[in-house]
Amino acid sequence: MVTKEEKRFAKNFNINDLPDVPAGLPPHLKHQQARVVSKNNASANAEGDNVQLGNFYEDFKVDVISLTERDMQFDMIGIDSAFANAFRRILIAEVPTMAIEKVLIANNTSVIIDEVLAHRMGLIPIAADPRLFEYLSENDQPNEKNTIVFKLHVKCPRNRPRHKVLTSDLKWLPNGSELLREYGNSTSKPKTYTSFSCSQDSLPEFADNPIAPSDLDILIAKLAPGQEIELEAHAVKGIGKTHAKWSPVATAWYRMHPEVVLRGEVEDELAERLVKVCPQNVFDIEDMGKGKKRATVAQPRKCTLCMECKRDNDLLELVDLGSVKNHFIFNIESTGSLPPEVLFTEAVKILEAKCETVLEDF
Repeated sequence: MVTKEEKRFAKNFNINDLPDVPAGLPPHLKHQQARVVSKNNASANAEGDNVQLGNFYEDFKVDVISLTERDMQFDMIGIDSAFANAFRRILIAEVPTMAIEKVLIANNTSVIIDEVLAHRMGLIPIAADPRLFEYLSENDQPNEKNTIVFKLHVKCPRNRPRHKVLTSDLKWLPNGSELLREYGNSTSKPKTYTSFSCSQDSLPEFADNPIAPSDLDILIAKLAPGQEIELEAHAVKGIGKTHAKWSPVATAWYRMHPEVVLRGEVEDELAERLVKVCPQNVFDIEDMGKGKKRATVAQPRKCTLCMECKRDNDLLELVDLGSVKNHFIFNIESTGSLPPEVLFTEAVKILEAKCETVLEDF
């Protein structure tokens, strides 16, 4: 039973009144808390951490390591694995793109059946900014704001070698469909499969950026002499959650930043053995002078934790391998619809919208 004196003490107790009590964890325990140690049979201390908002503001940052037209590698520091995985899933399944949804085949005498040909057309990445288009619902009429129309008409003449049908043969029709949907009577204008009120190439967002496939050398089919393909392909806006053809990335993945530490001096013959045994060239040899050599950790980012350096009994206790739990190496490979840095920005906006939706329910 708690006495009155104990209740009074607990009420008035303040840990700050005890000067000898440390404010946080000791440095060595704090360092260990943020690491995952790789062992021969398992990884230790791999549980996730609870993210504190104040610490997130203080510690989170993004460092771009490399950036090209299609690929991006960057470091996400000070973030939990759940958030890194959320970005990965959003990039794959929720960032919208334009992809061919409807294929109208007028003539196909190739060896590829219509269903397979339509499937191949749907997987062609389209270099068109989806932010400039609207979603097309079942009740909407296709127009210049929600549909892109392409035409493919290729024929292999007789007495000629086989002809390769490439995505460069896919021509953008800025005025919409050319195939007639119904003829009507003599006084009405024939209808097509789209109703464009204006030409897409007259719009300022497309005037200087003609719409085309992301890559012009993708093989669609091969035609033998006398064979022909004539079709129209209509692209609309969608997300990868509906179908993989709308996924904007070829791949999006991450891994924890590896940490390689040498416990003691690895010199001379042992250093050469360590450099030779590592398949990723993580280690290098430093010349100490007077014929002395010493192993150093030159490129820790390249380490894949393959454990080859720990299979040698002489090196087992000299090399420590691990990972930093809140430091992720993130890679984005775009299909070409949008640059990778724009894809990541759009993923951040989508995650932000999800968080706002959750907050509105509380």
